[in-house]
Amino acid sequence: MSKIIIDAREYRTTTGRYVERLIHYLQEIDHENNYLILLKPKDMDSFVPTNNKFTAVPCPYKEFTFREQISLLRQIKELKPDLVHFGMVQQPIAYRGRVVTTMHDLTTIRFRNPAKNWLVFTIKRYVYIWVNRIVAAKSSEVMVPSEFVKEDVAKFTRINSRKIAVTYEGADKIKDSPEPIEELLDKPFIMYTGRPLPHKNLEKLISSFSIIKKDYPDLVLVLAGKRNGLYKKIKRDVIASGQVDVIFPGFVSEGQLRWLYENCRAYIFPSLSEGFGLPGLEAMVHGAPVVSSSYTCLPEIYGNAAEYFDPQDETDMAKVILSVIKSEAKRKKLIEEGHSRARKYSWKKMAEETLEIYKNAISGNSLK
Repeated sequence: MSKIIIDAREYRTTTGRYVERLIHYLQEIDHENNYLILLKPKDMDSFVPTNNKFTAVPCPYKEFTFREQISLLRQIKELKPDLVHFGMVQQPIAYRGRVVTTMHDLTTIRFRNPAKNWLVFTIKRYVYIWVNRIVAAKSSEVMVPSEFVKEDVAKFTRINSRKIAVTYEGADKIKDSPEPIEELLDKPFIMYTGRPLPHKNLEKLISSFSIIKKDYPDLVLVLAGKRNGLYKKIKRDVIASGQVDVIFPGFVSEGQLRWLYENCRAYIFPSLSEGFGLPGLEAMVHGAPVVSSSYTCLPEIYGNAAEYFDPQDETDMAKVILSVIKSEAKRKKLIEEGHSRARKYSWKKMAEETLEIYKNAISGNSLK
């Protein structure tokens, strides 16, 4: 019996889906080890253990801060774990106990966030580069969500690729009942859901939509996601350009998201950089045809269950999207292939593979 800490400070964020699903399925499969789940105080009520081996521990130390490096380090040492799993790169770099780390991708290193102060972001990015390399070196094993990220991390951090394990993620069907969005009833639409960061490439998607409208004038583009400063700027730009039928519903509930997936003409994923591409896989689970960027890991994850375009070329993007949404035969084929492809991935399998990695790290069998 071992004591394992899981850093779940990202539990209730977009990127926290991974650690939330991991903990969910570990509770099903592991009744031997004891787990301490580090959660931000505001998230303590969100986690209700279903396995008495799992205990929530408040952790008020924000990522990428001095308190993370000092106070979180002290907290972990006081808890005396046999192993710590950091579900992200941000962690106390001075901790020298047994550690495994999940590195989702290197997107933050390659793309700037325009919502952040340029100088502060630039300084933090250089620190982040250094942290990635230190963390990769000191972790007993590094987990990544795709072969693409494995090769990318090995090259960037200069660690032995045998030390990196690919644990593919999964997608579960939304349990909430479909909840229609009234302004979209009886309208044909394509959709994207997620954050509007630069690497998500929404400007190119909007440009391609203006081309698509010439051939499909009734079509609507839905860009769903929390109304932050970046989405507000994109909406202002759309209005200023005079473009119509681009809808920004803001944050959508689980039921609304399910309805969007189940009723769209296609789910569009124009991203320039992904580690796994979870939204497209979730769309497949719910029967949405997926039209995707051909960059980074996406062809690896989606295989023949998506149609691909060059995300830097809005004309190519428009051409491929039109080829899908105007052909019922192609849509039907993609829906069938999507269901089949999604079944190849499993959060439970990811949790089982992660548990084996824990055991190897604790026993000292991981490659150092």
